[in-house]
Amino acid sequence: MGHLITLATSLNQWALDFQGNYERIIQSIAIAKQRGATLRVGPELEIPGYGCYDHFLEGDTVLHSWEVLAKILAGEDTMGIVCDIGMPVMHKNVVYNCRIIVHNKQILLIRPKMWLANDGNYREMRYFTPWMKHREWEDHYLPRIIQAVTKQAKVPFGDCVISTVDTCIGIELCEELFTPASPHILMGLDGVEIFTNSSGSHHELRKLYTRVELIKEATLKLGGVYLYANQQGCDGDRLYYDGCAMIAMNGHIVAQGSQFSLNDVEVVTATIDIEDVRAHRMSRSRGIQAAGSAAYHRIEVPFALSGGKFGEIDGERTLGLEVSLQEAKFHRPEEEIALGPACWLWDYLRRSRTQGYFVPLSGGIDSCATAVIVYSMCRLIAEAATRADKQVIADARRIVGEPDDSSYLPSDPREFCNRIFHTCYMGTENSSAETRKRAKDLAQAIGSYHVDLNMDSIVTSVRDLFAFVTGAKPQFRAHGGTAAENLALQNIQARLRMVLSYLFAQLLPWVRGRQGGLLVLGSANVDESLRGYLTKYDCSSADINPIGGISKTDLKKFIAYAEGAFDLPILKSFLDAVPTAELEPISETYVQADEADMGMTYDELSVFGRLRKVEKCGPYSMFTKLVHEWGAILSPLQIAEKVKHFFFEHARNRHKMTTLTPSYHAESYSPDDNRFDLRPFLYPSRFPWQFRKIDQVAAVLPDRSNLGPTADKTKTD
Repeated sequence: MGHLITLATSLNQWALDFQGNYERIIQSIAIAKQRGATLRVGPELEIPGYGCYDHFLEGDTVLHSWEVLAKILAGEDTMGIVCDIGMPVMHKNVVYNCRIIVHNKQILLIRPKMWLANDGNYREMRYFTPWMKHREWEDHYLPRIIQAVTKQAKVPFGDCVISTVDTCIGIELCEELFTPASPHILMGLDGVEIFTNSSGSHHELRKLYTRVELIKEATLKLGGVYLYANQQGCDGDRLYYDGCAMIAMNGHIVAQGSQFSLNDVEVVTATIDIEDVRAHRMSRSRGIQAAGSAAYHRIEVPFALSGGKFGEIDGERTLGLEVSLQEAKFHRPEEEIALGPACWLWDYLRRSRTQGYFVPLSGGIDSCATAVIVYSMCRLIAEAATRADKQVIADARRIVGEPDDSSYLPSDPREFCNRIFHTCYMGTENSSAETRKRAKDLAQAIGSYHVDLNMDSIVTSVRDLFAFVTGAKPQFRAHGGTAAENLALQNIQARLRMVLSYLFAQLLPWVRGRQGGLLVLGSANVDESLRGYLTKYDCSSADINPIGGISKTDLKKFIAYAEGAFDLPILKSFLDAVPTAELEPISETYVQADEADMGMTYDELSVFGRLRKVEKCGPYSMFTKLVHEWGAILSPLQIAEKVKHFFFEHARNRHKMTTLTPSYHAESYSPDDNRFDLRPFLYPSRFPWQFRKIDQVAAVLPDRSNLGPTADKTKTD
């Protein structure tokens, strides 16, 4: 039987890093050829990087992409291999997101993307135009820098397929796999046997399963080989592209790359027998549909993918090959939290060329989770150093200030953590001994450079300044103050912590005899942002936030996982503690608690968030859904109050979401106003029309709840 060696690659590209992106592309092609591959597929827009955003509107981005492609074609890299490379192309004064199919220093086809990703995190139609002429093609006249290399004046541009001596290749781009009428269906009926998909798909908790099932399904009924290449790493923004390059055949995974990795280049290869595809397609109904399908224009190339070591040699065929089928690998959500944000932090740290991170540890679970994610990053660095990963070792040496020729190896995660990670407990008279101890014990367990301070004198100075200027001295509620006084005194503590965080982040390296500064990490979770349960410009305001897109519920699961996986017994005390801001005086009858302050639980917030964003519910539709879901434990009136309270607090705090620290995107109901959740920030927060309708319906609905202890426990104060 004739065999094919096929492959997909995951590259850690960086927006506008044309030199670095070029080098990684060349390295991936070299690895592919070393393994005997004859077809190489790269991620979407790999030459300029996927995350260029409005830079795609600049002519420079298109120009430099052509310059990089010319450099690739001028070398020997594309000899003896078909390469599928991504970049923007301007055709007839319209910019398209394209794949350039090249072989032996020639461009075979420019295939523009037909279905663009244009929701959630993606705004592709802001930069590109979809190719609407399905199964049609035109001549594209090449720029002179390409003509000088290839000696081609023009090449086909459009929806075509590549016909080699021994098979036929069709191209899809990312979103086209996710659309109901995916191009691979009609291409497969017209005889295409190998499909390539170049993707820029980001990580989101629990999302990979959907992608894997779509890739398997693409060839289960249809038959064929599907090569999926994805960007991997931080491309310069909130998203982490989670790789997981795959090769599937006839509905089965035959090769899968890593989902989270520190590698800049990862090449996934598999050897398959194309005759298995032909055997899979022998059903009569498929044959009847195929016989009546419309034809694609075929670009012919005198090259056999099955030539060489595993295919036909001098007219003779090699022995048959048993293709190794495998189950797709998935990480649990708590493992995804341990790995995804950690890899994102590493890319951000090495590319920002700063000397480390700073986190104000409060003794609570959120800042604890942030710190443990940094420690997880250090563990990944140590593992890579143990494997003698040259790139990781070189980056680590530069970050900690060691010379290039140093013998230093970051093989001990606690030792490396001490060099790059700085933590600080900022206590006041409202802080407890328990939170101070937890912060100190955690820092000691992970190895961070820790300082401990009491900031009462600063808080008192600001309070006294206000009293001197106005003649009125604000008091806490516990001391007889009003709600306004109480809130202002809480907020000044939180905002002063932000000021101190940046002071220490800038000067702690100097204190330790080093140069440069630190990046401040935020530690507000997605639920607190959704509810607005944070002080604007407090210590949740930072440079970046690794947990800003993760729910409190998932963070607790992550901490429970890390306690055993990372051998950190101290984490149990964080799980057992009641979440509290510790901004008000503690008395015998009152201890501040987050869920009591919010008027809702973190679990309820997750439900509200998903219904609002993912299920696209307004107040009334959310109420009607929850009547069915919660009706056994809560009355319609209780549910109505919870829904109204959530929307009121979300609306009146929506302005805070416009200033959220750039956060790792991990959750489908993220309220990030800057990229993901495009909604107003000035609302009629009491929603008079909507709330009145809820009240009217709630008043006449039957009460199906058990009004016993279970319902009482969930009642809002």
